Amino acid sequence: MDEELYSRQLYVLGLPAMQRIQRARVLLSGLRGLGAEVAKNLVLMGVGSLTLHDPHPTCWADLAAQFFLSEESLGRSRAEASQAPLAQLNEAVQISVHTGDITEDLLLAFQVVVLTNSKLEEQLKVGTFCHKHGIYFLVAETPGLVGRVFCDFGEDFTVADPTEVEPMTAAIQDISQGLPGIVTLRGDTKRHSFRDGDLVIFSGIEGMVELNNCSPQPVHVQKDGSLEIGDTSAFSRYLRGGVITEVKRPKTVRHKSLDTALLQPHVVVQSTQEAQRAHCLHQAFLALHKFQQLHGRLPKPWDPVDAETVVRVAQDLEPLTGTKEESLDEALLRKFALCSAGSLSPMAAILGGVAAQEVLKAISGKFMPLDQWLYFDALECLPEDEELLPNPEDCHPRNCRYDGQIAVFGTGFQQKLSYQHYLLQVGAGAIGCEMLKSFALMGLGVRANGGVAVADMDHIERSNLSRQFLFRPQDIGKPKAEVAATAAQRLNPDLQVTFYTNPLDPTTQHIFGDDFFSRVDGVVAALDSFEARHYVAARCTHYLKPLLEAGTQGTRGSASVFVPHVTEVYKGPISAADPEGVPHPLCTLRYFPSTVEHILQWARDEFEGLFSRSAETINCYQEACTSLSGMDRTQTLILLQQVMGVLKRRPKTWEDCVVWALGHWQLCFHDGIVELLRQFPPDKVLKDGTLFWSGSKSCPQPLQFDPNQDMHFLYVLAAANLYAQMHGLLGSHDQTALKELLQLLPEPASMHQSLISDGAFTAAEFGPEQLKELQELLRDWSKGPRLKPVLFEKNDDSNFHVDFVVAATDLRAQNYGILPVNHAQIKQIVGRIIPAIATSTAVVAGLLGLELYKVVSGPRPLSTFRRSYLHLAENYFIRSVPSAPALQLFQHLKWTCWDHLKVPAGQPERTLESLLAHLQEEQALKVEMLLYGPYILYSAQWPLEKQARCLCLRPLTPS
Repeated sequence: MDEELYSRQLYVLGLPAMQRIQRARVLLSGLRGLGAEVAKNLVLMGVGSLTLHDPHPTCWADLAAQFFLSEESLGRSRAEASQAPLAQLNEAVQISVHTGDITEDLLLAFQVVVLTNSKLEEQLKVGTFCHKHGIYFLVAETPGLVGRVFCDFGEDFTVADPTEVEPMTAAIQDISQGLPGIVTLRGDTKRHSFRDGDLVIFSGIEGMVELNNCSPQPVHVQKDGSLEIGDTSAFSRYLRGGVITEVKRPKTVRHKSLDTALLQPHVVVQSTQEAQRAHCLHQAFLALHKFQQLHGRLPKPWDPVDAETVVRVAQDLEPLTGTKEESLDEALLRKFALCSAGSLSPMAAILGGVAAQEVLKAISGKFMPLDQWLYFDALECLPEDEELLPNPEDCHPRNCRYDGQIAVFGTGFQQKLSYQHYLLQVGAGAIGCEMLKSFALMGLGVRANGGVAVADMDHIERSNLSRQFLFRPQDIGKPKAEVAATAAQRLNPDLQVTFYTNPLDPTTQHIFGDDFFSRVDGVVAALDSFEARHYVAARCTHYLKPLLEAGTQGTRGSASVFVPHVTEVYKGPISAADPEGVPHPLCTLRYFPSTVEHILQWARDEFEGLFSRSAETINCYQEACTSLSGMDRTQTLILLQQVMGVLKRRPKTWEDCVVWALGHWQLCFHDGIVELLRQFPPDKVLKDGTLFWSGSKSCPQPLQFDPNQDMHFLYVLAAANLYAQMHGLLGSHDQTALKELLQLLPEPASMHQSLISDGAFTAAEFGPEQLKELQELLRDWSKGPRLKPVLFEKNDDSNFHVDFVVAATDLRAQNYGILPVNHAQIKQIVGRIIPAIATSTAVVAGLLGLELYKVVSGPRPLSTFRRSYLHLAENYFIRSVPSAPALQLFQHLKWTCWDHLKVPAGQPERTLESLLAHLQEEQALKVEMLLYGPYILYSAQWPLEKQARCLCLRPLTPS
């Protein structure tokens, strides 16, 4: 397992699921746009082997959505032409091509079979065989602006892990003896997420140790948030500690074969209206297949005669079993048929992402599969006005790479796309790579004055390769924007791409200013911070540019569109909820930790204090020879700890670094705990009779160093190497040699340092003598070479940064009886890594592509736009109409957040206060409404005097 390559994906799926995926054998039949998307996602995610089947020759219409094909592929088998570029995505995946027919013997060699471009007769034949022999079977189709996915995982499929969330854990405060026993949790017990009937296990309990070995127990949640469990009356009395952990229950799924499911469809929907629409589309697909069977082809693009034939066939079908007999929506059937010959990149991305995720579910038993049909349509992309709909002459094939798209929207719309100029901000990340692919396939910005500007300041890392398919191993270390721009032009040589390695923020307004935005038609953003999103959204509001914005986290995703004067502006949170950013009291972190967050923050602070801030402090003194006598007490105390406790002697060899690391281990995990317990013994009782070490305070236990314990050894190895880096010395990765050295060294000497003074938790008391000693130490250090502060870097697994935090966190957890977290979880939390997977990335990019069609087509009503939210792990898909901008009123003026107050030419520059006063006095003044909304920070409902006081008294200029 290449954990660096799949690091973001491992946070989503977990190691056991990934190992099953790497052993899987998949057959994929059909390599048009949809099949290419499925193949791309499976190869990026590391499926064991993928066999391609599609003997049909490449045609012009394929190029609108199939990014592995080009003009040079015309006439070649789609499967054979796709094999080589697919293999470049992941050398660990075995990719082969089957050129013959799909036979029963062939099917038996695979765990999963996926059909994406097949006739109904073949679907039924293959589906029946797979159902009988326990082979997981999927069908996916995307004619025009409608798509569907079907899954059959058999009649007894076990989902080992139905949800994406980690099992809940909570620290225990108390457990009563009785029938039933009551478990009280630490902190705010009402905020936990345990539910009646959940199964839990116990660990780390002192006293009532019988629970530690119990089988999973059901819980009943009390009104106060405590948990009722079974009979504990015969158990030992509870003393302290312990953790309660949820046990996930597997679920069994029973799927019908395709021949049965065609007549009794179970559809993934969120409402009755959606169910009716899905049933209508179900019949539409059956009618389309029957049309193909009768005529040997799909309906001609926007041909009214062919469309009416499909409508009549659908109306003549037998009603579906188990559904109300209702008349089918003729308008829906007709639109479906009129554009069914088309092939669109965004639709392929959406359905290909969903289908690939279902393949992973089948292989790994991770997450709930579909039940069993999913229908998706984006017919709202077509003009509402029937007079604006394409005609057959406008949509007939032209033997060009956009024929599949022209079949849906016509040549006029294709020309509009070609002249567009878009900014793709942070455009070379996972979503950005997908959007560049869509731009190339759609033909956006391929003419003069059109184009795409890609802005991304990051460089390519190995972990990017499992999701960002434009990059290859040889690109690691290069600028993302530059490599992505070049790769996108290979997909479509006509694409006009420029790249920027600058951020879009206040420091680059000289680059991304009035002149730049005057040439841009819109912005697509996929940013990973809310601060950056707000800034980009404010720029779009200021310059009246549409914004398409998307993001993912694991299998969750969202896609939104913000159109001037039509939708509301971006209103996301100011900042993400970040546990690492929440300040914890210093005494809690150092002496009374009770949660994983506490010990993680402590470990991260240790890293910064030992290997970064201390070096910066010494270098600062070395440069300025600063006197400590003028420093305040807090600064001096910090220096005392960092310099006297950490930098007592300058190391000269690797062995010196190991001795220091061993001594610091002793200080943190033994001596410091011993001193704390000397001040507050385990049996200390407060004035009210309660134990001092109770409630959220866990009584710590000192550790004894043992080089044979993994975390003890890892701490010394990491700390010694980091200490060596800071001093410019050569470290060592030789673990065998380090173990031999530790055997030769004496026991760690005690490094007692008083932790308590005058009853307050501060550093040691010291006077003039200690201050003088500290200054002498600093003078001695200033004679030597400068130290090298170590800056925390999460993505290099060989630099010991994450190793140190992992070991320090684990040892601290042992001290305080806190359930530790594993290496991957610590790296994710400390490195602020967002879990990611190729499937959800592809889906949200496809959703943005659909909204791009609407924005480019010209003015259209709010009802046609969509905001989308999805959770592939739990089959949650919701699309809704965005909100309209709120209308503000002031006397005779009306405006929204998109409007800008501009004083007419020739009038003196005014402040908002003077303008409002003038408006009240002279109602005749006319004000042109243009832009300015985000900066009007007051309520029009307030009295005029209050408005004037609250306004920012600045001139009404764009700046």
